[in-house]
Amino acid sequence: MGAWQGLNLGTHVGDRADHVAENRARLQAGLGVRPVFLAQVHGTDVLPLDPGTPDGAVADACITDQAGVACTIMVADCLPVLFADVSGARVAGAHAGWRGLAAGVLERTVQAFESPARTMAWLGPCIGPSAFEVGDEVRAVFIAASASAAERFRPTGAPGKWWADLPGLARDRLASAGVLQIHGNDGSAPWCTVSNPLQFFSHRRDGVSGRFAACIWRD
Repeated sequence: MGAWQGLNLGTHVGDRADHVAENRARLQAGLGVRPVFLAQVHGTDVLPLDPGTPDGAVADACITDQAGVACTIMVADCLPVLFADVSGARVAGAHAGWRGLAAGVLERTVQAFESPARTMAWLGPCIGPSAFEVGDEVRAVFIAASASAAERFRPTGAPGKWWADLPGLARDRLASAGVLQIHGNDGSAPWCTVSNPLQFFSHRRDGVSGRFAACIWRD
């Protein structure tokens, strides 16, 4: 109820454990496979999944070529990125907040596939470029890695503050990693978690918020 109303899947946000368990069971019934939930820490570890992988392993990305399990990324403003090779034999998911993105979580996930050029990526909903205010230090981290990243930041009008285009930064990093097919979030308003309260949880907007998930699995 309240801040968690709407199928909250997060066990760490103050919601009742029995409600979260019921929501996760509903998700599994809807998917037809078991979603594997990670303990996401804004890092770059990529966890291989199999049917026996338990929930709660510390990682910010996961990959599988096994049937019966879904790579599952929970978010409430960070960017979920789903991957598949063109054959559909291997799939992956990654949690890309700015820290993980800057540290290389997407590149690490792409490296787990045989060929970046034969890997597809889909960007899910996240905080949009008109809502994600960051400081000079965040901008500097990305520009240090690539000078062209400066194009993904706009001044807010406040000293030392910038609007950051998180999906744009992710698209740039994926393209640099050799991914040719990038779909989904284009930075437009319908994809923004903050601006669409009837559709998405948002920690930045609400302070206390549930978590939704992006999932991908193979047949």
